[in-house]
Amino acid sequence: MDNKKLLKSGEFLVSETSADDIFIPEEFNEEQKMIAQSCRDFLETEVYQQLEALEKGDRELMKSILKKSGELGMMGISIPEEYGGFGQSFVTQMLVSETTGAGYSFSVAYMAHCGIGTMPILYYGNNEQRQRYIPKLATGELIGAYCLTEPGAGSDANSGKSSARLSEDGKYYILNGQKMWITNAGFADLLIVFAKIENDRVLSAFIVERDYPGVVIGPDEHKMGIKGSSTAQIYFNDVKVPVENLLGKRGEGFRIALNILHMGRIKLGASVIGSAKRTINDSVRYANERKQFGVLISTFGAIKHKLAEQVIRLFALESAVYRASGDIDEMIEKYKTECGDKSRASIEGISHYAVEAALLKVAGSEMLDYVVDEAVQIHGGMGYSAEMAVERAYRDSRINRIFEGTNEINRLLVADTAMKKAMKGEFDLFGRAAELFADVDKLEDLNKKEEDYFQEKLRQIINFKKIILLCIHAAVKSFEKNLVNEQEIMNNIADMMIDAYISESLLLRVQKMEKIKGGDTGVYRDILNVNIFDASSRIKKNACDLICSLADAAYSDKLQRAAEVLCKVPCINVKEARRRIAGKLIEDNSYLF
Repeated sequence: MDNKKLLKSGEFLVSETSADDIFIPEEFNEEQKMIAQSCRDFLETEVYQQLEALEKGDRELMKSILKKSGELGMMGISIPEEYGGFGQSFVTQMLVSETTGAGYSFSVAYMAHCGIGTMPILYYGNNEQRQRYIPKLATGELIGAYCLTEPGAGSDANSGKSSARLSEDGKYYILNGQKMWITNAGFADLLIVFAKIENDRVLSAFIVERDYPGVVIGPDEHKMGIKGSSTAQIYFNDVKVPVENLLGKRGEGFRIALNILHMGRIKLGASVIGSAKRTINDSVRYANERKQFGVLISTFGAIKHKLAEQVIRLFALESAVYRASGDIDEMIEKYKTECGDKSRASIEGISHYAVEAALLKVAGSEMLDYVVDEAVQIHGGMGYSAEMAVERAYRDSRINRIFEGTNEINRLLVADTAMKKAMKGEFDLFGRAAELFADVDKLEDLNKKEEDYFQEKLRQIINFKKIILLCIHAAVKSFEKNLVNEQEIMNNIADMMIDAYISESLLLRVQKMEKIKGGDTGVYRDILNVNIFDASSRIKKNACDLICSLADAAYSDKLQRAAEVLCKVPCINVKEARRRIAGKLIEDNSYLF
């Protein structure tokens, strides 16, 4: 990939990518596979046997399991060797996030510690702070937590009331405030706390040790799901935080918070893959055991449809997650040569892909919700029983659409961030959109070329992007600066972008798989065919909703005709395609895609 063109965040809308230039899961090396297997073994031996006890809210049990994972090196995957970690690539970090994502409540506690509880210090701490805290966080000697949300400040994080003032002797910041929904609160040793210093408009960040006088931990919340993770409020009453524990610069806290959330979002996109794979395994194994009307329910077309759709949505999402992860690794290397600070380069590389991070968070959480919902349905009445794993998976999944920024906020970020990056000149979105709009009457003959399989699919993806660009141009022209407040329109744009990015990623993965394997991949083409067929309908619906909602309807007829042309795809037998996909899953009795 030495000569690959590294796209900027959101630039996929106006640029094409070669299959040779993306990373796909089929390229994991032996070391990565061994690391993933070690994580699976840990879940089998240390987590799954304790799920019932963890669900009762045993804080000390969860902390002990976390510490065991640290002793085995699982907490040091992302941490450089000089701080006691393994310094693995971002792709490897994402594979670990995927694998541990099958661990129900444990995965939440583990991911919170390894990600938002540790990385702020690694990425933004000075050398003394890193040397003091990171090695202990890497081994689990210290457990971390991230304290941003407040009772009156959820999605609007910068409106928080927590405050800090410098003591008269200048040695401490006196911290006061209240934080809520803090994962690992019940047993965390180290807290990353956000507060405003004196009359500052923006947040600063502080490293706060749990044992500082004035830190008060509330009781655990009673939650719908992830019951094994400790979630509580934390109160700070005149807590004296040494001035050397200011994280980053004064007023840099909001930037730290946003960039850490970018990381959390994309890693959530990986963790839901692990949960979905485990749930699909539960689904197919039950379907291969349960009989109704004298036959296995896995023989029923309705069940095959559900199983196949679970696979399609997961496989497509996985393709996009690792495509973005590979790009992030490339961007991190680029930043390393520019800034010299490996840790800062890592967060800059991750946060660079803010559009993709938000996109994958939304798509991943909604993919998993579909998978667990259909898993319960496949199990029938038994799926509603707490005896079955899918009942827990169903409850645990629901939080993913809320934390790391609600899906509503992230949808707005997908569209708004892409447009803002284009406005800064990072890529030519608006110029390309204007060109298409000027030629909107010349779109009639786009579907009349002789093409091979992948050329046809690529053209369909390009057409998806064209209708998105036309919609963006029309929306900007219609609403101008007020577009950001037209949230329904922004959602239409975001949902089209999500479909286009995931479908393109899936196409590139299947194309690269065929280059590696040397021929038609059969069932994987089925996955791609059904995905694009369904995506075309969703994109057309979103485009038409947007077009019909424009303030100026003068050109809506032209745009609707454009949507008809650009979203047109050939008819395929989706029933038989899904049956072949389900057939492989049923025969394997496990997710082996």
